[in-house]
Amino acid sequence: MSSVAGTPGAAAHPRGRRKVREGVVASSAMNKTVVVVIEELKPHPLYKKVVRHRVRFKAHDEQNSCAVGDRVRVAETRPLSKDKRWRVDEILEKAK
Repeated sequence: MSSVAGTPGAAAHPRGRRKVREGVVASSAMNKTVVVVIEELKPHPLYKKVVRHRVRFKAHDEQNSCAVGDRVRVAETRPLSKDKRWRVDEILEKAK
């Protein structure tokens, strides 16, 4: 009697929702791939000191248009290779 369409909350979480992050290009040495560093500042849960948390993603750059230092928006996508699960959505700011 339960169906996917009739499940409560099915409309609240559409299948096409993908994560989007902003970060800085750390490396562009690979062909059609860039390494993006995403940095967050979060207070420690107990001690409340602000802690810097960095995550590095490999992202697909189809036109090889990104350079080191560019600020980019990356979007989650299907697995493109062993390490690549993100693609460059747009370049927000070019490096100086």
